Amino acid sequence: MTNNLVTLAYITAIVLFILSLGGLSNQETAKRGNLYGIVGMVLAISATAFSAGLTNYVALVGVLVPGVVIGALMASRVEMTAMPELVAMLHSFVGLAAVLVGVGNYLQPEAALVGAEETIHLLEIYIGVFIGAVTFTGSVVAFGKLKAIISSKPLTLPGRHLLNIGLLVGTVALGVVFMGAAGTAGLPALLGMCGLAGLLGIHLVAAIGGADMPVVISMLNSYSGWAAAAAGFMLSNDLLIVTGALVGSSGAILSIIMCRAMNRSFLSVILGGFGNAPAAKGGSSAPGGEATSTTAAETVELLTQANSVIITPGYGMAVAQAQHAVADITKILRDRGTQVRFGIHPVAGRLPGHMNVLLAEANVPYDIVLEMDEINEDFSETDVVLVIGANDTVNPSALEDPTSPIAGMPVLEVWQAQNVVVMKRSLSVGYAGVDNPLFYKENTQMLFGDAKANVSAILAEMQKSKVPAMASA
Repeated sequence: MTNNLVTLAYITAIVLFILSLGGLSNQETAKRGNLYGIVGMVLAISATAFSAGLTNYVALVGVLVPGVVIGALMASRVEMTAMPELVAMLHSFVGLAAVLVGVGNYLQPEAALVGAEETIHLLEIYIGVFIGAVTFTGSVVAFGKLKAIISSKPLTLPGRHLLNIGLLVGTVALGVVFMGAAGTAGLPALLGMCGLAGLLGIHLVAAIGGADMPVVISMLNSYSGWAAAAAGFMLSNDLLIVTGALVGSSGAILSIIMCRAMNRSFLSVILGGFGNAPAAKGGSSAPGGEATSTTAAETVELLTQANSVIITPGYGMAVAQAQHAVADITKILRDRGTQVRFGIHPVAGRLPGHMNVLLAEANVPYDIVLEMDEINEDFSETDVVLVIGANDTVNPSALEDPTSPIAGMPVLEVWQAQNVVVMKRSLSVGYAGVDNPLFYKENTQMLFGDAKANVSAILAEMQKSKVPAMASA
């Protein structure tokens, strides 16, 4: 394939990637956006494989085929509940690839590069390896936290900010040594920096609490994009540069949007809480009162008498795979004339858009799935709210307790409704490790047990119910 054809294929792939990002920003066009991305990637790989500079097809096939098989198996077997962990792990692969590309590129220097060009190339290698190492280890820690292998609580070591600064100073010092070395004599400095960057990635993500993990996943997505762009500079590959920049910038923008939705400082989150004043002690004690339990039959009675219902799903619904039964309940209620809507918090679940994907999978109409800002004012005029597996995103202490770890975080104000039914296994804390006063409010009833079992029981009761259709509100 000639260079002109390769360039044309790369430009087409870039356009398809841009269209993919545009399509994925909307539920109605997400499938088309995903298809654009698949076609663009196939085109990019094919153009690279058949370019004039590539001749060792045995080695290419030897790594490409196992990669395709492993990727296909992972994607086909992973549950939607485990998708955040998979995304974190895939980010780590991109980071590791950038490290390996950087080291390999340094060990095979181009004799044609001299003077300023050589200096710039060495900087590309050094920065690319740094970003890749931070991305790799940070993503591995994020995977461990999401998988519950590592505690979701933030690791707050004494002098942790000084530790981060020390690692950065060491990185710069080794960079000076690396840039001044002749030939490949700077390899020890490069590998030493790689170790420091790896420690920095571990510490930065370990210092971030569970409530902020969705932002971390998004930010690691951004890091992986910049790592890919750095690899593109090292390899003089325009497609990698542009694609990496697209992923890096879109990930950073999403992280900023999410931080605003959570009333979090963007820099504070990515720096592990740097600059945050410590929370006052004693203000986040366990809430008082006694929780009121209910049954599936009593919940059905509330639902059949309601004119308006809002369902707020969380990670518990995803774990229980209860979205299809929830969709069936929604259809029955709507057929009876009840107004039913869904309230989605920006960070519901452990990945942006997690709940939207689950509901779309169950064929819940897009027009009744509303974001937090669109529906929060309507809770006070709602008869019944069903909270299915959500905890931190419906916690009143975010607004009522200034000393709470989630203080200031916008939440779905479900307690404003006339009746609230919370489906949860127990009264245990959520992923952020914060007690929830919602469980003890007078208008809240707890439906304990597995979310899918409870939702299925409610559905069975409603299917055999002979309650006549109601007039819509």
